[in-house]
Amino acid sequence: MALAQINPTVGDLAGNAALIRANVKTAFDAGANIVVFPEMTITGYPVEDLALRESFRRASHQVITELAAALANDGHGEMTAVVGYLDEAHGRPQNAVAVISGGVIKARYVKSHLPNYGVFDEYRNFVPGNKPLLVRIHGVDVAVAICEDIWQDGGITSDIAGRNPGLLLVPNGSPFERNKDDVRLALVQKRALELRAPVVYVNMTGGQDDLVFDGDSIVVGADGQVIARTPQFQDGVAIVDIDVATNTGDSDLVLSEAPAVVRGSVVAAIAERLPDAEEIWQALVIGLRDYVAKNGFRSVVIGLSGGIDSALVAAIAVDALGAKCVNGVAMPSKYSSDHSISDAEALAKATGIHFRTVPIAPMVDAYMDNLILRGLAEENLQARVRGTTLMGISNQEGHLVLATGNKSELAVGYSTLYGDAVGGFAPIKDIYKTDVWALSRWRNELAAKLGQPAPIPVNSIEKEPSAELRPDQKDSDSLPDYIELDKVLTAYVDQDMGFDSLVEAGFDRELVTRVIGLVDKAEYKRRQYPPGTKVSVRAFGKDRRLPMTSKWRENS
Repeated sequence: MALAQINPTVGDLAGNAALIRANVKTAFDAGANIVVFPEMTITGYPVEDLALRESFRRASHQVITELAAALANDGHGEMTAVVGYLDEAHGRPQNAVAVISGGVIKARYVKSHLPNYGVFDEYRNFVPGNKPLLVRIHGVDVAVAICEDIWQDGGITSDIAGRNPGLLLVPNGSPFERNKDDVRLALVQKRALELRAPVVYVNMTGGQDDLVFDGDSIVVGADGQVIARTPQFQDGVAIVDIDVATNTGDSDLVLSEAPAVVRGSVVAAIAERLPDAEEIWQALVIGLRDYVAKNGFRSVVIGLSGGIDSALVAAIAVDALGAKCVNGVAMPSKYSSDHSISDAEALAKATGIHFRTVPIAPMVDAYMDNLILRGLAEENLQARVRGTTLMGISNQEGHLVLATGNKSELAVGYSTLYGDAVGGFAPIKDIYKTDVWALSRWRNELAAKLGQPAPIPVNSIEKEPSAELRPDQKDSDSLPDYIELDKVLTAYVDQDMGFDSLVEAGFDRELVTRVIGLVDKAEYKRRQYPPGTKVSVRAFGKDRRLPMTSKWRENS
């Protein structure tokens, strides 16, 4: 078996086909009998409403047909390739897998269940007479399912078990979420034990908009024991030897009865799982890297305040793109402290990014000479001048602006529309403030182990957070302590606990009332915030959307 854990690009059908051909060659040269690719590899994933376009579906069908012939012309026709693509039935889109051998598509399988949460909206799916597909390859009755199929107890899973496969192949497009690797493994082991057959679970890698895919492909034996597991977040082809029973079921199609020819033997590798902080770091780095590259940008620009959020975003950008592609801009106002500039300069020196200082006081004064603004309006004006400055630099020099807000700030609306909320991508929008501190410390510890300068100034980590929009301002003037705030937000936002449940769980009633009020009022701001990498089970914009206009109050 070859597990092709690769990074396709949505809409790049020709490029994805070329990527498939290159990885088929790798698998063939390694002596594989079957190579399995992730779901919808031809089109990239998820395609969202591109699936509703007939021209796109037709192009996908054409490219998968041409790919089958190309694989034979490449001299790889004797190997079986299992490739995901977009098809249609009765004029409606279908998430499908093609079984390719001898230069043609021998069989097709259409996914039985399409979710309408987390990854993409429902395709308005219609699967006429859908049933499990079994294809006999080298005497082995091989079943095929697609991602979501095996997450559902009963249904297609029970149907597969009823047909007694000797092997189950599962192409996937399963996005990264915290702790999801443990959930995947348990699921694959459960299905292997139910089927009494090995299961091969192949997942994609790379970033797509606000999703990132972490690979983590798995092979489990009929006894539930892990045979192989691929490294997280790494592209590549894993070769695995699997002992499988032959002639176990009644296949729909026989490709070959002859036993597989095995050239040599392979010692399967079981890659170690990454620690939690490194998992999240890799997800944030790859999510930003692929968003920038796949959208044709070459560089980014970040407003550096000397604070922890912008410092962390800059460090992520350096790891994703390289220091030469990262531009930092300090924009001091009359309220900025000396350490704001010195900490920003220290980060630029440690990381090697481009750095400049653009004072905003003259621009703010020009506004104030023509407008009468006081209090919060004056504070927000400073943020908006900074946002305009960054967007002007972006327009002039072609950099993508990175927003630096974190999930805690987004949750309670602690940001200024058209100010610090401007940007094309927001790398840390799905991590809370306490995670920001933890990741910053982890990245500095990693630098120390590697003998490198710490990218994030210690003072940026340790000083009290402040927007510095008025004299001696602190975040704590407007918000609860971040440690307590993040506990409430995790329960309310990520776990959907209501007011009564939060109070029963031990949270202070006044704190809960205050936090819920802030969160519920800020939905309109979150709708206008840039996309950013999803790492939690309940990311704003991707998984959690509430009405902007609503009279519902949790504590009413």
